[in-house]
Parts: sequence; C-alpha cells; structure tokens
Amino acid sequence: MISRRKTLAALAGAAVVAQSKKLPLMDEAGFQKLLASSKGKVLLVNFWATWCVPCREEMPALAKLEAKLRAKGLTLVTISADEPEDDATAQAFLKKSGITVPSYLKQAKNDEKFISGIEAKWSGALPALFLYDKTGKKAQSFVGETDLKVLEAAITKLL
Repeated sequence: MISRRKTLAALAGAAVVAQSKKLPLMDEAGFQKLLASSKGKVLLVNFWATWCVPCREEMPALAKLEAKLRAKGLTLVTISADEPEDDATAQAFLKKSGITVPSYLKQAKNDEKFISGIEAKWSGALPALFLYDKTGKKAQSFVGETDLKVLEAAITKLL
C-alpha cells in the first residue's frame, strides 16, 4: 500500500512539473546563437502569437511543410510573441497544431532592437517568417499571410 501511495504521489508530482514547464525565452543574444547553431541547415524562423488569426491559420501548414522537408535539411523554429503569462495558451496551441519543433517565447531586452536586428524593415507585424540559408545568411523574409507554395519554393531552392 505504501509503495502504491508513493508511486501515485510521484506521478502527481511529475504531472505538476510537466504542466509548469515553460517555453524557453528568446532574446537578442539567444537569436544570434540560434543562427550560429543552425549553420549547415536551412532555417525557417516563424514569429507568431495566439492572438494573431493568420498565425494560427498557417501553423498546421508550417508543421506539415517542416515534416515534409526535414530530411532534406529544413529546420523550423517558432518564436511566440505572446506575453509570458500566456505561455500555457501558446504551448497548448503548438500541441494542437502538431508543432514539435523547437519553440520559444520572445523576451527581448529591447523590443525595437530585437526586431530591427532581425530585419531593419520589419515593423514587428505578425505573422513573420524569416528564411536563412545554410551559411546563416537571411535569404528571404515573409511578413503577413504567406502563400505556402511560394514559401516551399523558396526553401527548396536553398536545400
């Protein structure tokens, strides 16, 4: 009986830990490290938020595209622009959308510096996709609703 109680308590504790796990935070320095660590692969970075309707609409298609091109060298990373208190909502949405790739929560020290460091012309509007070649150089940007066929063609050219 005691061992069963301990087992149940351990399972309950594990469930609490699993529920309290948060998305890792992504700041300016972290983004640069991400780019550096992705050299040798084509990297697609998706900035999104749960409150952004076009973001939510394109997420399942991005998951399918990533699965289709993963073996050829595509890496997809998602960065949520949701507020830290909405972390659980963002995680639930990622799970529902079939996103199993590395995902982060944007937590910039200076939002304007972070955004302009990614692209000077980017206002921070969502959804936003940034495509990097195998050397880590930005190849193309897609801000707003994106035609997935156009996106796939751009990725395929880099693979």
